[in-house]
Amino acid sequence: MFSRILTKKSTESCSEQIKQLRQALREADAVVIGAGAGLSAAAGFTYFGERFEKNFADFMQAYGISDMYSGGFYPFQTLEEYWAWWSRHIMLNRYEKAPKPVYDKLLKLVKEKDYFVLTTNVDHQFQMAGFDKKRLFCTQGDYGLWQCSRPCHQKTYDNEETVRRMAAMQRDMRVPTEMVPHCPVCQAPMTMNLRCDHRFVQDEGWYRAARSYEDFIRRHEAVRVLFWELGVGENTPAIIKYPFWKYTAQNDLATYVCVNMNEAFAPHEIMKRSVCIEGEIEMVLESV
Repeated sequence: MFSRILTKKSTESCSEQIKQLRQALREADAVVIGAGAGLSAAAGFTYFGERFEKNFADFMQAYGISDMYSGGFYPFQTLEEYWAWWSRHIMLNRYEKAPKPVYDKLLKLVKEKDYFVLTTNVDHQFQMAGFDKKRLFCTQGDYGLWQCSRPCHQKTYDNEETVRRMAAMQRDMRVPTEMVPHCPVCQAPMTMNLRCDHRFVQDEGWYRAARSYEDFIRRHEAVRVLFWELGVGENTPAIIKYPFWKYTAQNDLATYVCVNMNEAFAPHEIMKRSVCIEGEIEMVLESV
């Protein structure tokens, strides 16, 4: 068990921490990237403020929705409204490349390394930047996939063609009724393939990626591994943060790096092999 008291590495200068990260990256035999929402936010995928207001002003006024995250949980009265919201949201956060080249900069740093990516992000930005899809495990779903809302079977469906049509044809915050998607098996309404509850579909691709990640961890358990956490908060620490701590503790050759604006810390047990940087991810990547 890790100690409950977590100590921030606040005494070291940012430049010294970046120097340590640079050295750890250079010496690593393998790199495991753990990416949370903070990485996409650093790339310009903010869910509030000007970006939200520019694209969802009508939904703000009509429904009082204050940001894209809360809008995803709004109890729309009709499926036409529901898919007007989601088609616009998906277009903006899945089929457009991030405004800032943060993912591209990250790839440049690790592309010559033996790397793997574990991410809770569902916006496809790793793939758009050119990361090898065989080295990605997107645990929480994908904005580009739909599933049966029941679900009656464990399969997902690509939504790009329909979403683009929905976004183009919606009027007054509604899509045409004939465009509302239904399950091809049971005819129940389709829904997003996002991990919100026990109905989340883990399809064949999900399990294949999970096995690839587990195999990568197993094959590198006794070599110099850099466990590099980027923008991971406290919402789902059991997916990335806690396992990274455990793997670092179990491997004396491993290094744990945490880059986060406000929550960069490590437990005492691995502190001597940790680099914690409280700062902007884009700045850190540019400086490595």
